[in-house]
Amino acid sequence: MSAAFESCENRYCELSARLSKNCASAGTLDGELRKQKISEIKAGLDEAESLIRKMDLEARALQPSIKAGLLVKLREYKSDLNSLKSELKRIETKNLNAAARDELLEAGMADTLPVSANQRDRLLYSTERLNNSTNKITESRKIMLETEELGVSLLQDLHQQRQALLHADKMLHGVDDNVGRSRRIITKISRRMDRNKWIIGAITTVLLIAIVVILYFKLFRK
Repeated sequence: MSAAFESCENRYCELSARLSKNCASAGTLDGELRKQKISEIKAGLDEAESLIRKMDLEARALQPSIKAGLLVKLREYKSDLNSLKSELKRIETKNLNAAARDELLEAGMADTLPVSANQRDRLLYSTERLNNSTNKITESRKIMLETEELGVSLLQDLHQQRQALLHADKMLHGVDDNVGRSRRIITKISRRMDRNKWIIGAITTVLLIAIVVILYFKLFRK
């Protein structure tokens, strides 16, 4: 495990524990205190996402045997982060509903008349639209982050493939050099063999001539 991954992991674990406490305490607060706590939780979630992205980059740069275990950890951290996001969404929804009730009460006190069903429906409809918009923004942001992570992963894979191709190219150049040297050595050996053949042939011819001459003198010069 790299030191950078371990540092980010320790920081994330501390941050996750603090966010869990903040979510629990936010549910007991009202008004401005709750809004401040929600803002603090959002900032913490942004930092947690950044830490997870850094850990993902560090894990993918390591050897496959180490990377596999770290990616399993990352999936657990991502699941934990999604749970914190869901808890924040629940708190925000509760806050919006409380704000809607307060607005209804204020409108009723101002007019000293009961709030009509039509006004209540319009306000609830606006609250629902606001919740839907918030959910869409959250989902869009999640998709954007996932796309970014996928792009980073693809770039890393392409870089690794490029390195593998460069290594293969160097090996091929080395093979070509070895083949060239082998061809030159074989050519030299072939030339030597041809020269040796001529030498052996010449020696054999000389020996045959010598034998014929010796036989001639022995048989016909007696």
